Amino acid sequence: QVQLVESGGGLVQAGGSLRLSCAASGRTFSSYTSRWFRQGPGKEREFVASISWRGGNTYYADSVKGRFTISRDNAKNTVDLQMNSLKPEDTAVYYCNIRDNWGKGTLVTVSS
Repeated sequence: QVQLVESGGGLVQAGGSLRLSCAASGRTFSSYTSRWFRQGPGKEREFVASISWRGGNTYYADSVKGRFTISRDNAKNTVDLQMNSLKPEDTAVYYCNIRDNWGKGTLVTVSS
């Protein structure tokens, strides 16, 4: 079992940046791919980005490619999502995911 706690959300103007962080507890954190998902108002939850357990492979949704960067620090049990050039359509609750474990999410609001 892995417990996940997201932080770093907030209100930002379009074009701005935010850095989300996911703190994980549990011994198996470093063994698995970590992912970020998001759920916008009235929308289904969607994949944002993933990073392999060693950090060597990353994948991004087309909608965030070139603007978001996922990273991890296995020594600190954290997975971060750097979000640049934010757009109003990035407004969502962002969730950290490892296997079938989910955090409660952190809200990102991008104003136009």
